[in-house]
Amino acid sequence: MVLNKLRDGKAPVILAVNKVDNVQEKADLLPHLQFLGSQMNFLDIVPISAETGMNVDTIAGIVRKHLPEAIHHFPEDYITDRSQRFMASEIIREKLMRFLGAELPYSVTVEIERFVTNERGGYDINGLILVEREGQKKMVIGNKGAKIKTIGIEARKDMQEMFEAPVHLELWVKVKSGWADDERALRSLGYVDDL
Repeated sequence: MVLNKLRDGKAPVILAVNKVDNVQEKADLLPHLQFLGSQMNFLDIVPISAETGMNVDTIAGIVRKHLPEAIHHFPEDYITDRSQRFMASEIIREKLMRFLGAELPYSVTVEIERFVTNERGGYDINGLILVEREGQKKMVIGNKGAKIKTIGIEARKDMQEMFEAPVHLELWVKVKSGWADDERALRSLGYVDDL
């Protein structure tokens, strides 16, 4: 599906094959890269390791060489063109990844239910963490709530730094089976564009 969309596009496509540092026999990598190359006319195929940084500069150089010069669409001091609400959900998601690591269920998302300015000049933010199963909920909450507390504290610190204002953050974890397969739910969470 992804390859079909890429084939239909007009932009050149560079394939970065990650985690090659995990391949013991580098000779085994060549047939795999040749197979991938036969699937589409890639501008380049670069084996990389994001963890060790191997060939990351190479891919950056290739991209830089093929990007057209363009005018700035936003002032230089803009960090992003996304809303503060979106950034709050991304910060929480990043903390989930950091503190759950390999335990993190692939089907977890964050929905900001409330994002309001309070009378103290800061923000009151309520975040809902959606998971598929009860066991995942327990994993996110942790023993006696320790994991969700750490996630909340660290997310709040980052939000305060980004928004340059005090933040009162409340997090909840809810089981919502099938949300990842529900197109309407995906659209409301910002994962699917309206066509």
